[in-house]
Amino acid sequence: MKRPFLTETHDIFRASLRKFLEDEALPNYEQWEKDKQVPRTFWLKMGEKGFLCPQVDEKYGGLEADFGFSVVIAEEFDRIGTGLASGVSLHNDIVIPYIETLGTEEQKKQWLPKATSGDMISAIAMTEPFAGSDLANIKTTAVKDAGTYIINGEKTFITNGHSADLAIVVCKTDAQASPPHKGISLLVVEAGMPGFSKGKKLSKVGQHANDTCELIFEDVRVPSDYLLGEENKGFYYLMQNLQQERLIVAIQSIASVEKILDLTLDYVKERKAFGKSIGSFQNTQFKLAELKTELELGRTFVDRLIQEHMNSEDIVNEVSMAKWWASELAKKAATECMQFHGGYGYMEEYEIARRYRDTAVSTIYAGTNEIMKRIIAKNMGL
Repeated sequence: MKRPFLTETHDIFRASLRKFLEDEALPNYEQWEKDKQVPRTFWLKMGEKGFLCPQVDEKYGGLEADFGFSVVIAEEFDRIGTGLASGVSLHNDIVIPYIETLGTEEQKKQWLPKATSGDMISAIAMTEPFAGSDLANIKTTAVKDAGTYIINGEKTFITNGHSADLAIVVCKTDAQASPPHKGISLLVVEAGMPGFSKGKKLSKVGQHANDTCELIFEDVRVPSDYLLGEENKGFYYLMQNLQQERLIVAIQSIASVEKILDLTLDYVKERKAFGKSIGSFQNTQFKLAELKTELELGRTFVDRLIQEHMNSEDIVNEVSMAKWWASELAKKAATECMQFHGGYGYMEEYEIARRYRDTAVSTIYAGTNEIMKRIIAKNMGL
């Protein structure tokens, strides 16, 4: 299918990235899953090859590339594993854009070159033990004191958390604000600041290569010039950036479905039952034909949204649709295709097993699918 937002330059970039990943990531992925972390050496290699934050201005070490390059990165990393794709896309397309759009010139000079080189791994600390999709109810506070902010609180389920050299922390700078979301700000915290500590890596059902942990803030003093944007406007900044975050999830979900189908087609053509390939059975053919159709429908919709996003259009409602629908499709594809693998599909040596456990969380992060439907319903006047 023709994808007009991708050019020959994107194709060349994809070929280079695919070879890099097949050489550097694929042979090591199983070990990274055991370690629950992608090593820093790999981040440095990504930076050296220009695969980190390509959209960043050249003067800060980037390529000034368009969003099409982010699409290629999200798709190719997901071909290797969703656990790898999530951490890299979070750094490239979710965290660093806050610094690009809200940062002062000094902040950009301080952090962007390290982000593009791989010398700095980033995270964003939103979720708390008792506040997930309802960000307005966060409890982490940042109190002004003598040219600093003193941060106290706890964050959980933080992607890249254990590796992070820098975290953008969502805090309450005005605990009395009404409504509560008007008192939220974004502050940058660096690893090594006194009082800032990281919990152990969390044991997740899937995406094992993606390190996830709790972040604890105990009287962490952050310079006042580590504030991103204006004080008490953090919630609005978060809402503006969630469009791209949710679009990335949809892109990765569609890429996952494609990979799951490829794995399954290879398997059903080779696997024999009752004297013939299981791909020759009508049920197999019908199920896979349905999934292939849904894949193409989903890709057509998501590709349209990519183009509109690249044109700076407001597509929050449509992206909410794409995020929930594509992530649900990925879960459905993983479940049905594991079934075609029979008992072998439940074995870790078969990639479909990893795909099955890795897709589960896609309906939860970046805002649960129930929240996506609430956004859509609200925009329908309900």
